[in-house]
Amino acid sequence: MSGHWPQTKPETGVADRVAALCAGAVVQVIEHVGELTLVIDRNALTAVVSALRDDAELRFDQLIDIAGVDYPERAERFEVNYLFLSLTTNRRIRIKLSTDDIAPVASLVPLFPVAGWFEREVYDLYGVLFEGNPDLRRILTDYGFTGHPFRKDFPLTGYVELRYSETEKRVVYEPVKLAQDFRSFDFLSPWEGTDYVLPGDEKAAPNG
Repeated sequence: MSGHWPQTKPETGVADRVAALCAGAVVQVIEHVGELTLVIDRNALTAVVSALRDDAELRFDQLIDIAGVDYPERAERFEVNYLFLSLTTNRRIRIKLSTDDIAPVASLVPLFPVAGWFEREVYDLYGVLFEGNPDLRRILTDYGFTGHPFRKDFPLTGYVELRYSETEKRVVYEPVKLAQDFRSFDFLSPWEGTDYVLPGDEKAAPNG
């Protein structure tokens, strides 16, 4: 049918089209459970995304999300993942690239303005720099926060958090508390019966 992708290996067709439009940009093509991921050269990001958006055969016209991943053992420890959707063909694609906390990644704000807040989140949580983002500042952590909390080597103690104290009627800083509520589970099913009265059951009429 006109305007629809062919039914034979459409994912491969997308990868081939991107590779043809952006020579040398695609480093690896990964297909898994019907999903397509293109690993690309970091310096080719703008060209690849422009092709995805503007090419008449691709038309990936919506940026869904940008997410970071940390692999501390790698020389370029961070992966940046971009998720796109084509509203025309109802297809999704993931683009990913590698970087570190020094080499900047080109901002997609000129192509997709929604990328502004996504990039700020990845910067805040991982420390990835986005060159060309007009407002690259923290978005989730507190004012004056030090470090990037989604890095796998980020310490879980020794930092402070900010909150508003109803008692003192002002903003206060306190040591980070990683509280964990410990509960006792007996793994008895309420359908099979328990050896105690469940909350609320005391209101039920006794059997018989």
